Amino acid sequence: MSLTFHWFLPTNGDSRHVVGGGHGTPATASGRDRPPTVAYLSQIARAAEDLGFVGALTPTGAWCEDAWLTTAMVSRHTERLKFLVAFRPGFVSPTPAAQMAATFQRQSGGRLLLNVVTGGESCEQRAYGDFLDKDARYRRTGEFLQIVRELWEGKSVDLHGEHLRVEDARLARLPDPVPDVYFGGSSPVAGEIAAKHVDAYLTWGEPPAQVAEKIAWIRGLAAAEGRTLRFGIRLHVITRDTSGQAWAEANRLLDGFDERTVQSVQEGLARSESEGQRRMLALHGGGSRDRLEIHPNLWAGIGLVRGGAGTALVGSHDEVAERIKEYHAVGIDEFVLSGYPHLEEAYWFGEGVLPRLAAQGLWRHPTAERTAQTS
Repeated sequence: MSLTFHWFLPTNGDSRHVVGGGHGTPATASGRDRPPTVAYLSQIARAAEDLGFVGALTPTGAWCEDAWLTTAMVSRHTERLKFLVAFRPGFVSPTPAAQMAATFQRQSGGRLLLNVVTGGESCEQRAYGDFLDKDARYRRTGEFLQIVRELWEGKSVDLHGEHLRVEDARLARLPDPVPDVYFGGSSPVAGEIAAKHVDAYLTWGEPPAQVAEKIAWIRGLAAAEGRTLRFGIRLHVITRDTSGQAWAEANRLLDGFDERTVQSVQEGLARSESEGQRRMLALHGGGSRDRLEIHPNLWAGIGLVRGGAGTALVGSHDEVAERIKEYHAVGIDEFVLSGYPHLEEAYWFGEGVLPRLAAQGLWRHPTAERTAQTS
């Protein structure tokens, strides 16, 4: 089985420094260095496509551009790359969301993937008019996915749920193919939703032993539902020809962190309701710059100024390839990666690490896969 790699479209802006933001914290000033124009994001997308990434994740929230609109525009400048569009079920009802996905599939040639984000911060949700608490948001997400999936199957749907209600809902045109649904969450209710409704479960970049525990948890819940899921991980990456060069780059990024910015971001993230964010903060002790290498080649420095995914694989191309193999050994088959700046780091990884994985039979360029299937 070939590993799957996705890149990231920085719709919150890009820079040679870390761009913070997310989970209720605003994008840092460095996000203005390279504004998220369609032209620049398309440049990143084309690079990712050429290098062999399958898809590209876009974030969602007040700190970035709208994911649906941005990816729809960027898709016109690419041919094969899929778009892992993050969206929040509480902001749109299920029937138009199912219709939007079907339209995206037709207009893009079947290149939509959906990353369902329930929303971990009540303060941000309320700004959008959503006043449910966290557990209720997850229960609503379950109802949402039930309706959407039945609509995609061509069913006429009637549901009077705890949070959502539709009557005689149906789609005139179905998506082809049906987009895969990605989802992440570390709380008990999140695990229940994942087990019942999603295709791929995503976790942030914790050390492999903790990732293995989470996979076992979700896998057990899914088995009880008679289902099997794929597993992916969200990481940043700093890979260079030598380990010394990679760590020098990590230290350069760290030196660019203003202490007041770190303190402000950490105070904001400490108020997060997200269990996953709590686990990310625990990796670096809530803002400490000491002992940031929490596992060989796994660096927690990004999380000092950025919410959400806060760890990076740092090392030589060979070392990063070995860490990827270590995560694969515990059950990870998909990797959603990013780096600062996203254009250059895509090339560092795509030209440095992917050929090494290919030489070991762990990865094939998607165009090679397609050629093999048609030959």
